[in-house]
Amino acid sequence: MNRNHLFALVALLSLVAWLAPSAAFAGDVEAGKPKYEMFCVACHGATGIGDGPGAVGVQPAPRDFSKGDFKFDADGNGTPGEDADLKLVIAKGAAEFGGSSSMTPWAGALTDEDIDNVVAVIRSLEK
Repeated sequence: MNRNHLFALVALLSLVAWLAPSAAFAGDVEAGKPKYEMFCVACHGATGIGDGPGAVGVQPAPRDFSKGDFKFDADGNGTPGEDADLKLVIAKGAAEFGGSSSMTPWAGALTDEDIDNVVAVIRSLEK
């Protein structure tokens, strides 16, 4: 491979990495379902619309994942609702980012891989 081809390959790989930054957080929906059921369904509901039994009377109401509309730019990069933002909110809780203290921080109960998988479940609930 000559120098020009190598440069073109590196440039292409860099472009792909830049265009798909959330790929690093890609999780497994099937692996995430048991954790979602254990930690999230109570408030967000089985279909993610925020109608779980624990949501009654919670203000503000739990986020409706089916809309795919996320409020927090937890990583501070100017784009709210990316996988990195969801991971941070799940790990640290919404209050850490100016949201409701009802959204519990789960970092002590979920591994980074678990959180990636839960994010994949949340993304799968968008309609």
